[in-house]
Amino acid sequence: MRNYSTQMEAARMGIITPEMKAVAKKEYRTEEEIRDWVAKGQVAICANKLHTCIEPEGVGSMLRTKINVNLGVSRDCKDYDIEMQKVMAAVDMGAEAIMDLSSHGNTQPFRKKLTSECPAMIGTVPVYDSVIHYQRDLATLTAKDFIDVVRLHAEDGVDFVTLHCGITRKTIEQIKKHKRKMNIVSRGGSLVFAWMSMTGEENPFYEYYDEILEICREYDVTISLGDACRPGCLADGSDVCQIEELVRLGELTKRAWARDVQVMVEGPGHMPMDQIAANMKMQQTICNGAPFYVLGPIVTDIAPGYDHITSAIGGSIAAANGAAFLCYVTPAEHLALPNVDDVKQGIIASKIAAHAADIAKKIPHAMDKDNEMGDARRTFDWDKQWELSLDPETAKGIRDDRAPEHDDTCSMCGKFCAVRSMNKALAGEYIDIL
Repeated sequence: MRNYSTQMEAARMGIITPEMKAVAKKEYRTEEEIRDWVAKGQVAICANKLHTCIEPEGVGSMLRTKINVNLGVSRDCKDYDIEMQKVMAAVDMGAEAIMDLSSHGNTQPFRKKLTSECPAMIGTVPVYDSVIHYQRDLATLTAKDFIDVVRLHAEDGVDFVTLHCGITRKTIEQIKKHKRKMNIVSRGGSLVFAWMSMTGEENPFYEYYDEILEICREYDVTISLGDACRPGCLADGSDVCQIEELVRLGELTKRAWARDVQVMVEGPGHMPMDQIAANMKMQQTICNGAPFYVLGPIVTDIAPGYDHITSAIGGSIAAANGAAFLCYVTPAEHLALPNVDDVKQGIIASKIAAHAADIAKKIPHAMDKDNEMGDARRTFDWDKQWELSLDPETAKGIRDDRAPEHDDTCSMCGKFCAVRSMNKALAGEYIDIL
């Protein structure tokens, strides 16, 4: 029997949990380092005590950058079997977290299936599920209804919940006054804003935050403090609404830590590249080093169909400057629910961004595979290259589709290959070109 409620409480008691041991081994860190970072809130181990099949991961800027994959059904695309295919494909490709953002039908069976079968961290946004769960219009729901859905998700084994606690009645006036180009683009944030506008009441996730903390403490659920006012276009980046909410999230982080509840803080959105590093440093200061979880950031607004690339550019800059967790973006962003291929493209782009940042941050052993790839390319060890690739199937498929005449070349250079020529020259061999 565990004699602690949360990973953070255990860490502060000097206890090294099995989850901390697992994270330390994966990260090439000592168990005491992980315990210390968890105690300080700088690393979150999102692991609901009821999610027994989880393979624990640590989220923190001093660890490997983790990626999250958003999935779930909608009214227009409601096949849970296809969503489960995406989940397993995502895990196979190295996603450390899955967020179920379903907005249609009976969501609980799928959520329970995830927490009973999926080894990745599972996250949800309870405010989405509230309307579906009660099958009532938004304005008819009460604060208690929203809080009860948070408890339901905790009981279902969810490891982290995105809660838009930082948007308040004051935000309504700010949005009206500061004339954003895109207003609020956070789906959860817009629902909370709409509920407050229609009912005249305060944000229940803010007003009853202490009650939510008790739920999260009971099940060891990590709170991911949602950024309702994240910028939805470059023009809104780093504006008053975004920064004011971040300040409030910093205050809420301290309140959660005081109850031994782990926290992640969510960040921008769309943002020009030259603002990203400053935003990462600002978050670290205001939120006392709590892990930062970013969507993108997307660095240009004019590439629909390619936003996995715009996001990977921003994500690599963000992670190199302190972001700990990247939410993937697919080619379908802004356009449609992603299909299986979109999910794959989004994951690969995010994995590239995360890995590039880990190398820049000098995360232990981050560059090991890159060094091995250099050796494999020099020696034309194609099988080793496939083994080391983020996407072996695609890499091998491209080469097989355009196979060269000689195995020690590729169809781009043929015998003009620089690697081939240098190998022969250094070995004292004759270099035949024609």
